[in-house]
Amino acid sequence: MKRTLVSIALLGAIGPAAHAQSAITIYGLVDGGIEAERGGIAGNIVKVSSGIGAASRLGFKGVEDLGGGLSALFVLESGLLIDTGTSDVAGAAFNRQAFLGLKDQRLGAITLGRQYTLTYNALGQVGDPFGAGLAGSAKNLFPVAGANLRSNNSVIYTSPAWNGLTAEALYSVGEVAGNSSAGRQFNLGLNYTRGPLNARLAYNNRNNDTAAVTTNGIGHNTLFVANYDFTAAKLFFAYSADKGMNSAPLNNATPRPYGRVFNPSLKGDDLLLGAHIRVGAAGTIIASYIRKNDKTAPNQDARQYAVGYTYALSKRTSAYASYGMITNRNGAAYTVGNNSDAGTGDRATNIGVRHSF
Repeated sequence: MKRTLVSIALLGAIGPAAHAQSAITIYGLVDGGIEAERGGIAGNIVKVSSGIGAASRLGFKGVEDLGGGLSALFVLESGLLIDTGTSDVAGAAFNRQAFLGLKDQRLGAITLGRQYTLTYNALGQVGDPFGAGLAGSAKNLFPVAGANLRSNNSVIYTSPAWNGLTAEALYSVGEVAGNSSAGRQFNLGLNYTRGPLNARLAYNNRNNDTAAVTTNGIGHNTLFVANYDFTAAKLFFAYSADKGMNSAPLNNATPRPYGRVFNPSLKGDDLLLGAHIRVGAAGTIIASYIRKNDKTAPNQDARQYAVGYTYALSKRTSAYASYGMITNRNGAAYTVGNNSDAGTGDRATNIGVRHSF
């Protein structure tokens, strides 16, 4: 009896500490292959590249149960180049993601640091059948480069799910000396998932990057994406309306497939139609069509046509091949890139392997 009472007393004494359980996970992805590019100013190029389908990375993530439905979390993720063994951004330790936050089961989560924008997550996770990678990446034409992809100094709130619906909000402090509004950005997002349907609506508002730029200094993007899984095939749709400075940043700062340099559009829209077609138990055919409609006077439109194939060798390893081409009009010079490489020409072929751990 005395032993039982002593045991109960000890458990009571350590009970609060027992709730503070933590877990840290080391994870990563290794992706490499061969790119063959055509139509660039340097002519035909064949190279070994890292991160064609998805960027190679090494990450650390953790969660600690604080009790009462509250937990702390963090993510630190660095990009790698497996073709050279170096960081994909020199001098940046955790250039892909670096954030921490708190999550409550009833109230939602709030995180702060360097994070993906809501518009990029919507496009890459729901709207693009290529998942923002391979030669068919929607990043080649959709406006998700630079600060429209990841946002520094950002705070994100994510609500709990209500019948498949969640809401998100991002606010990024510009921190530009001399002008507190320069570089400021905010995103709003609504996400819906129910059965075979996934849909997201996101709005992005981004100020000019420097205090010196004051005219037309705000970029606006409204993006709607959806996919529907019919089991044998999954269909994809994406549409973005873009207006203002920084609303359509180029994936490559100076794309020159024909020796030309051109400026980003200040008004236009983007449309994507795509599909996954399952082949057997492990294969998937991927296809997409993207139309960029420039509504400014130069009318620099572009079209992208892409097809690919992935084959799951295991739960963690897959092989892939893809081909993409862009037709540029009226002096446009968009390039066929992939997840990690902006590309140099208007046609590209990829073949490679991806492994996650």
